[in-house]
Amino acid sequence: MPDSNPKFLKPCVFFDRDGVVNQSPGPGYVLRWEDFHFNPGFIDAFKTVKANGYLAVIITSQKGVGKGLMPLSELNRIHENMQQFIESETGERFDGIFAFTGLPDCPHQPKPNPEMIFAAQTALSLDLKASWMIGDADRDILMGKAAGLGGTIRIKTDKPIDPEAIANHTLTNIIDLSNILTDKLSAGN
Repeated sequence: MPDSNPKFLKPCVFFDRDGVVNQSPGPGYVLRWEDFHFNPGFIDAFKTVKANGYLAVIITSQKGVGKGLMPLSELNRIHENMQQFIESETGERFDGIFAFTGLPDCPHQPKPNPEMIFAAQTALSLDLKASWMIGDADRDILMGKAAGLGGTIRIKTDKPIDPEAIANHTLTNIIDLSNILTDKLSAGN
């Protein structure tokens, strides 16, 4: 369990992967690194998170592994290549990646269960009340709310929004994300 003394806990921004970090593959899965394309504006948002002293963590569902569409080794390769690219652009990497794969031995629970956020909290000593979730689906926002995060940001898609999953802020594209993060993170909101 993380140290309960708030002065030792760190704030974090949790990112959904497909649709936020990289372009959504639609109803399918990103099965190869060659099909992984960063969203315009993501790198600027990542820089803003790090410049404000927040940790950055990916919380993602990658059920294509459990469905046998890709091996776990390829998911790991995609994530390592992603980390190397981000580091080449920013000098930083994600502080953690937590993925629900759907494999029988997967240690994580699927969204909107907040278990992956709690796993990150334990591993990284996070202050959840000072942390944010950025996602593009109801399950991302509901997970952030269930974990007691300080705020949620939705990147709007054409999917309908459940009234229970209304985020604190809704953006029409990733390009605007850096601006709202600058405002919210620097103010500690």
